[in-house]
Amino acid sequence: MSEGLSEQEVERLINKTKKVRREEKEPIPYDFRLPNRISKNQLKILRSIHDSVCDSFSSYLVSKLQTMLSVKVTTVDQIYYSEYVLAVPNPACLYTFSLKDTDIKGLLEINADLALNLVERLLGGLGNGKKASKVITPIEQKVLEDVVGHMMEDLKNAWQTIDEFEFVIDRFEPDIDFAQITSQSESVLLVGFDVSIGGQSYPMNICFATYAFDTILSKLSIQKLSSIRPANYDGYTSRELLTLQLQEAFLPVIVELGNSKITVKELMSLKKGDVIKLQNKVTDEQLIKITDKALFLGRAGILNQHKAIKLTRKIKSNKNNL
Repeated sequence: MSEGLSEQEVERLINKTKKVRREEKEPIPYDFRLPNRISKNQLKILRSIHDSVCDSFSSYLVSKLQTMLSVKVTTVDQIYYSEYVLAVPNPACLYTFSLKDTDIKGLLEINADLALNLVERLLGGLGNGKKASKVITPIEQKVLEDVVGHMMEDLKNAWQTIDEFEFVIDRFEPDIDFAQITSQSESVLLVGFDVSIGGQSYPMNICFATYAFDTILSKLSIQKLSSIRPANYDGYTSRELLTLQLQEAFLPVIVELGNSKITVKELMSLKKGDVIKLQNKVTDEQLIKITDKALFLGRAGILNQHKAIKLTRKIKSNKNNL
């Protein structure tokens, strides 16, 4: 027959039970000022929607800038609007927008350095320039209009899995205090992006006021998740996409009808009406250069009352210096 527990063993057992209870997680107080309007599953669906925005927006930037880059979602979260306002720098590059025929308003925040980089690249630069002031001028705003407009179009296409929404740009704002898409105590949906271009990473954010989100949330379901696909990316890699875009690029074509050599004295004495004798014969083929590189030989002529050149043969690689 087994012996009963001693007084010391009973005391140790009671103390151990108390210790386990103390180690249990404390209850988390509910904040009635910030109700979680969006569930975790709905946040996952919204993240997938904006992943497709990244695909289409990055393909647009690749074709526009002719350089390798990437856009990806970094975070999808609910926070106080007051917290978001404190995190926005001043001056900033902000575009307020709304969903047509709804009360939903939003804010597109483009990092000022990213905005200036895009402007420089869109104007033919390399994005290496530095600007003392980060204020976005009216001219720079005009250059960015096409980029922002395309982002609104990408949002519209991606949100089609939920409903037909039209994203409309309202205005540009350099100061977050004047944007005011909702009250400071309200919650907002914050979608954070990371744009990597030219070896640099820049943040970009989209902020939605969630007080009018109920109609959208009612349409969000886990079934929507399986139907979300990139709209314009079609499964291409960045390398394949860049190759496709390069195939549409225009290249200058130069046709050399002939060449000759003259002395400096002859050059100085040239006047209108003088004729320079070429070393080529009439029966010779003409050299065709593309971007200053000799690639083909051909014969000049007229086609449909336009000057034309007919390709006769391709120059071999060892004759590229002709």
